[in-house]
Amino acid sequence: MPHATPARASGRPRWWTELPLIAVVYGFYSAGRLLARGDISAAVDHGLEILRLEKTLHLNIEHPLNRLLTAHSWVGIPADFAYASLHYLVTPALLLWMYRRRTAAYRAARTWLLTSTLIGLIGFTLMPTCPPRLLDAAHGFVDTMAQYSSYGWWGTEASAPRGLGGMTNQYAAMPSLHVGWALWCGVLLWRYGRHPLLRALGVLYPLTIVFVVMGTANHYFLDALAGAAVMGAGALLTRPVMRAAAAVSARLRALVSRRYPSGGGVPATPSPIVSSGCETSAGERIPGRRTPSAHSSDAPRASGEPGRTGAGDSAPAAAR
Repeated sequence: MPHATPARASGRPRWWTELPLIAVVYGFYSAGRLLARGDISAAVDHGLEILRLEKTLHLNIEHPLNRLLTAHSWVGIPADFAYASLHYLVTPALLLWMYRRRTAAYRAARTWLLTSTLIGLIGFTLMPTCPPRLLDAAHGFVDTMAQYSSYGWWGTEASAPRGLGGMTNQYAAMPSLHVGWALWCGVLLWRYGRHPLLRALGVLYPLTIVFVVMGTANHYFLDALAGAAVMGAGALLTRPVMRAAAAVSARLRALVSRRYPSGGGVPATPSPIVSSGCETSAGERIPGRRTPSAHSSDAPRASGEPGRTGAGDSAPAAAR
């Protein structure tokens, strides 16, 4: 994981700027997945190509894991719950934990996650991929999410709630951001968790998610590797992205300061008051015109000198 930027830039940002940023990126990611559905036949072909490559490399461990979950409900049902929920619970919880407890590292952690997510979206767009569970039954996979759907809130269309399957793209298997986000969580727990239990969870959680995504036939092993690679690319790009964002922010602030030099949110305009810039001293209603008895110097002096009266009182102060 990239190191946090030192000095003031690493301070905790305001929550009312963070929430819209994260919401916009996640909304863009979700919408992009739907728009990147692609051709189903091409997605199936990509899935079969991955499966053939794994068999060639002897990496095809999805079949035994899928048979394990299919044959034993006490393993399959918890795995389905984990796939349908942890992705959306643990990741935001870790992000909030970093915001509250690890302020100096929060910006880098958030930027890493968002950058990697957008990279994953590029993968969904360029290579729509059919997950193992949607392949023809002749390929030996069983959709455990459909098999155990009566135990949870999901239907037969991945982890989407019943009736909302059309709101998700089921052909976005490559890369696996379930694995990518879990790896992000694991790194943060390992690096910033002070209790040994948190560090142990940092190791176990990503491994558990890898087991779950393959056992439920939602991803291939190479999908999991691609998810880890996406997070690695996001980590490498975190510092450049943060520098670029800081430069854009500085440029915007400079433009605003030039546009509104007074700092009050409106352009500076000349004062409509005619006497703007002219000041009167005590005892003067207009510059250079003194009024009677308006200043202590007009009173009789303590030495007994009689007070001045008559025309002298209205003489200009400069003549005295």
